[in-house]
Amino acid sequence: MARDWRHAALRAEDRALCAFAEHMTTSPAARSERAVTDLRAAGFSDPAIHDAAQVIGYFNYINRIADALGVENESEELVRAWGEDGSD
Repeated sequence: MARDWRHAALRAEDRALCAFAEHMTTSPAARSERAVTDLRAAGFSDPAIHDAAQVIGYFNYINRIADALGVENESEELVRAWGEDGSD
């Protein structure tokens, strides 16, 4: 999941949310209506979509600030596959 959500064993709802997060991160102005429609089709309510957009937008903001200030990314050794360390 941490490396590529497309290859993770996710429920349909989680897959839709990840696609929405990627959309908001890479091309927020493109096909926005379809992105919201896709979330509704996956069972998300309008308040839940609003909350998701707020959280995703906040993390995008924080990442841009960190990039602008030169904050180093976590190393690959710190990002393991879910359950890789034997705990869930």
